[in-house]
Amino acid sequence: MNDFILARALHVVAVVMWIGGVAMVTTVLLPAIRRLYRPADRFPAFHALEARFARQARCTTAIAGLSGFYMTWKLDAWNRFEFASFWWMHAMVFTWMIFTVMLFIAEPLFLERLLERRATASPEATFRLVEWLHRFLLTLSLLTVAGAVAGSIGGNLFVW
Repeated sequence: MNDFILARALHVVAVVMWIGGVAMVTTVLLPAIRRLYRPADRFPAFHALEARFARQARCTTAIAGLSGFYMTWKLDAWNRFEFASFWWMHAMVFTWMIFTVMLFIAEPLFLERLLERRATASPEATFRLVEWLHRFLLTLSLLTVAGAVAGSIGGNLFVW
């Protein structure tokens, strides 16, 4: 099997698992927690349920990043970052960086504890913040995926 084909397949599978998981958390898990739990219990329930997905997300974002870097290197496609028409390349890197910083740096070092303290003092507002952040990240992710799919076959969702 060609190494580029393997890298692209790994990249797509990793992105499907990662962004699909974000979609599941955002559109199913968070609304269910809001309906089923009292405000004071929502963040602890979310934290307990999402912890398993966080491990999967760390693995899949790492695979997506490594395979994306490899494909860019293999194609010597660095010059794409010089053109606005390849905005989707920038969006992929930006989206990946946000999730990587969140999953590997912010959450383990301070964000988990910060949100737990905030949830103790203001459970409803903290859960609303978590929902808003997930909606924002899902929207960014889906726009990026749509742009990357169109761009990878020579199209562009936006003309400039």
